[in-house]
Amino acid sequence: MPPIKYPEGARYIVKYLPTPDFDPTSPEGQPEYRDATVFKIWNIAFGSTDQPGRLYAGTIPGGLFISNDGGMNWELNRPLWNHESRGGDLFNGDATSENRWQGTPASVDYGVFEPGIHSIIVDPRDPAHIHVAASTAGVIETGDGGQTWAGRNKGMLMDYLPNPEAEWGHDPHFVTGCPDQPDHLWQQNHCGVFFSDDGARTWRKVSLPDAGVHFGFPIAVDEHDGRTAWVVPARGDSERMAIGGGLRVSRTTDGGRSWQSFRNGLPQQNAYDIVLRHALDVAGDCLCFGSTTGNVYLSEDRGETWRCLGNNLPPVYSVRFG
Repeated sequence: MPPIKYPEGARYIVKYLPTPDFDPTSPEGQPEYRDATVFKIWNIAFGSTDQPGRLYAGTIPGGLFISNDGGMNWELNRPLWNHESRGGDLFNGDATSENRWQGTPASVDYGVFEPGIHSIIVDPRDPAHIHVAASTAGVIETGDGGQTWAGRNKGMLMDYLPNPEAEWGHDPHFVTGCPDQPDHLWQQNHCGVFFSDDGARTWRKVSLPDAGVHFGFPIAVDEHDGRTAWVVPARGDSERMAIGGGLRVSRTTDGGRSWQSFRNGLPQQNAYDIVLRHALDVAGDCLCFGSTTGNVYLSEDRGETWRCLGNNLPPVYSVRFG
């Protein structure tokens, strides 16, 4: 597959990793611009069944690319890249608005602190209806095939910002939807688990911290029942490891109003596994996940019992059923 490249003239406003002595007004309160280059292809998704050859790719620094020939050629979606929430059309000059997309720590390994698109959900009823999620910006929706975009972050909360209900700056870790009930969307967010049953027009926080369901990276949704979802909880951002040294998978069947946790077959001592945002998947009654410590687990009864498929593999970044 040929490399994905930003077109000539694609620029963005630089973001910097916040530190205790960070001054957001520097230098001299003026935006700093940089020519765009691909640091990371974070996600690749298929178009609808009516679009053979259609692929989508999300990148750091926050670009959405589209291919109509199976990945042989790619084109940047300029309306999203030029969105007013990012500073406007920087192909044609300097910023006309503030860049409210923040950086993601996932970009720090590349020597930058820029946003990235990691989730792409195509509505099976209408291929022109797409949701994407960016860290750190939020959920963005198009209903016209990418010609226009709008933020869909109402009800989401950010406990790390002065205004937790700000329109932009949210950090969804992964967003996915129910194929048979596409208006049912879920996200595992930096600040909790969120559920929408109205196509992301509004979100409801459904964390249950007392049951360990709050922080984590992946989330999977039943293909038929949009109220059923699974997460693999983690202790927290500062201590990215399994809660209490033991792995668990938590499931809700009522839209997040209650959660059950399952441990049978999973290690319950000295478990330092973290499951990253693309490393959990579901197909029918089967679930599978892989961890950063190279362990892969499979359940064939909707997450209630597990068996190990392999240990000591390289870190597992993605798990998908074929």
